[in-house]
Amino acid sequence: MIKVMQREKLVEEIEKHFILEEYVKQAFLAVDREAFVPAQFKHLSYHLDALPLAASQWISSPLTVAKMTQHLELDGIDSVLEVGCGSGYQAAILSKICRRVFTIERIDELLKEAKNRFSALEMYNIITRFDDGQRGWKQYAPFERILFSATAKEIPEILFEQLAEGGILLAPVEVAENYHIITRYYKKNGRITSESIEQCLFVPILDGTQK
Repeated sequence: MIKVMQREKLVEEIEKHFILEEYVKQAFLAVDREAFVPAQFKHLSYHLDALPLAASQWISSPLTVAKMTQHLELDGIDSVLEVGCGSGYQAAILSKICRRVFTIERIDELLKEAKNRFSALEMYNIITRFDDGQRGWKQYAPFERILFSATAKEIPEILFEQLAEGGILLAPVEVAENYHIITRYYKKNGRITSESIEQCLFVPILDGTQK
């Protein structure tokens, strides 16, 4: 009961800054953020703070996760690819909205921890891969939605190729040093168009994998 109240309070805090669609709200109420936060930061699980993870990575603020989720326009969407699994919290939220979530992580330690969390929470519709997510996941393409959970300087063409017709790719894009913009790309008639949404701050996407 306490955890339910904590999640409700978290949603209230998010909505002081950003009003949620009902289906996004329900996803946040269904996922225990505390399960994705390192032990020493458990007491901050339901604050609107980004928190440190292993390997110099971060679990994004719940407010940021909410914005990214809603900007993806997921209502009725079947498949989504996430580039950058991190703690797994964003994938967990997506799993409560979409039938299939494919998430790729380049840091082995983080992916193993995330997989253990998904298993413990019985989130069986999340499929994971250890790889450089900038290559996408051709086996399961095309994806209706693609989400970058790290900042890119440019989006690899291969990911636009793996985006379904009518699909959306959402990414924080570095347009200048320390200046990142959440950017939404649309694929229509094979053409890519984009719109800038708002300023943000994410860790940079890196090449290759890290064992």
